[in-house]
Amino acid sequence: MSTATATVPASQHRAHEGKYLTFFLSNEEYGLKILTVHEIIGMMPVTHVPRTPDFIKGVLNLRGKVIPVIDLRIRFRMNVVETQDVCIIVVQVRGIQMGIVVDRVSEVVTVTADEIAPPPSFGVDVPTDFLLGIGKSHGRVRLLLDIDHILTESEVALPQSPIALST
Repeated sequence: MSTATATVPASQHRAHEGKYLTFFLSNEEYGLKILTVHEIIGMMPVTHVPRTPDFIKGVLNLRGKVIPVIDLRIRFRMNVVETQDVCIIVVQVRGIQMGIVVDRVSEVVTVTADEIAPPPSFGVDVPTDFLLGIGKSHGRVRLLLDIDHILTESEVALPQSPIALST
C-alpha cells in the first residue's frame, strides 16, 4: 500500500455548483445548498436541554414538531453577539430536521463550478470536512458548508434521545 497522497480531480470535489442560501456569522459569509434549507424563521423561544453541549441551544416547537436548535457561532468557536437580525435556518441534517442560529441571512446566490475552490488543507489536526468548498465571486469569499458534516453522527442523534423529565 502506497503512502503517497493522491490528488483529487476538480470534478470529484464535494463542492457542487448550484444555488446557495448565504448568511453571516460575525463578519464571515457562509453558504448552504438551498436544497437543504426548509425555511427561515425569526428567533423563537428555545427550551434548554440539560447536559447537552454548549452549541446545542435546546429545542423549539415549530408548528407542533419539536426540533433541536444549534448555534453555529458557538459550534465554530466564534464570539456570540446578539443582534436584532439573529434568526434560525431550518435545515435537514442526515434526515433530521433542525434549526441553526445565524447572525443574519443574506441572499440566495448561484455559484458556478469555476467559482468554487476546494477547501484548503491546514494539516491533519484541523478538520475541514464540513466545507464543500470556497465560493469566490464578485470580490467576495463564502465558505460553502456541508451541513451533514458540521455535526458528528453522535451529535446529530443527541437531541433525538428520549429525555426523562422528573416532576
